[in-house]
Amino acid sequence: MNLENLKKDFMAQFNELDGEGARTFFSPGRINLIGEHTDYNGGRVFPCAITYGTYGIAKKRSDRLVRLYSKNFPGKGVIEFSLDDLDYRVEHNWANFPKGMIRYIKEAGWDIPSGLDILIEGNIPNGAGLSSSASLEMLIGVMVDQIFGLSIPRIDLVQLGKKVENEFIGVNSGIMDQFAVGMGKENCGILLDCETLEYEYAPLNLTDHQIIIMNTNKRRELADSKYNERRSQCESALAYLQTELDVTSLGALSEEKFEAHKHLITDEVLQRRAKHAVYENQRTIQALEQLKKGNLDIFGKLMNESHQSLKDDYEVTGIELDTLVEAAWRQSGTVGARMTGAGFGGCAIALVENGLADEFIEDVGKAYRDKIGYEASFYVAHIGDGTKEITEEVQ
Repeated sequence: MNLENLKKDFMAQFNELDGEGARTFFSPGRINLIGEHTDYNGGRVFPCAITYGTYGIAKKRSDRLVRLYSKNFPGKGVIEFSLDDLDYRVEHNWANFPKGMIRYIKEAGWDIPSGLDILIEGNIPNGAGLSSSASLEMLIGVMVDQIFGLSIPRIDLVQLGKKVENEFIGVNSGIMDQFAVGMGKENCGILLDCETLEYEYAPLNLTDHQIIIMNTNKRRELADSKYNERRSQCESALAYLQTELDVTSLGALSEEKFEAHKHLITDEVLQRRAKHAVYENQRTIQALEQLKKGNLDIFGKLMNESHQSLKDDYEVTGIELDTLVEAAWRQSGTVGARMTGAGFGGCAIALVENGLADEFIEDVGKAYRDKIGYEASFYVAHIGDGTKEITEEVQ
């Protein structure tokens, strides 16, 4: 991203002569390395921030007007609203995310004394499930915090971002996205307990490997309905177990305890759903241990096991994701590969040896095109920091 050009665009869009006082920020997207469909089962996730994300330039105004322009949605033009009217409006489209963030920061008691001019440009691939909305929420939160010198604890901004998603926009999502975006750390994954918000950074020094994001380019029509169905199935499975066990979530169970009591779940489908939740949660814990020891190969095997479980026990992959992942497994230099996100489309990720990325992309792309009939998209991702102000050129 050329920040100099972004600044020129800011000046042109808002009739600024010199851009004096404008400040630049970056907020990443995220991938989840392992731990899928565990968050609502009282389990852990293992995300990281990536170097694709959302850039923003902002400057204080002397009045109470907030003006927003996105280079990703130029047809929407400049969207304006007042600090005195922060209600959701359909016609404000993407700007409802920034508006919600500003509203909840104010409602939490922080003083925003004046409006802002904000120009935004993101390079997160559209519809890839890499969390562009959380990236935008945290971008605005950190902008407001830094520009007005509020010193809002980062975890509070993370929770406000989730509140925007859940209450202002109306999406029933967990806290992983905002947490990974806001708390990300270069060359680290984060083992996060979604219930307690306890977390630990895990070293992920991929000097000899690259993360390749593989986008199915399939719309995820089924994701929401199946997500709710899986959530309900896990609650039913837990209820069976609670007839004899004193547990509040599937994530509280070890593999051994689950195997000793799975007979309580009399429905075979529910038993498989619960098995995934229990085993996948344990895989996140094992992932942390193996990365601390530098055992990337074992981490890759855990990724593979995760996908197999999501395919067979949780049944959320689908032919597109399976085609990508199984083609990735066949490539030399692939340490591990799995779907990431809700499933039924969206993305998969692969950990691939340096120097083999081009060959990997060509071969996996051909296998996908031959079987599915249209192209997949590929992106080489790097693990970066969470949302922050930037003062130098970022490529």
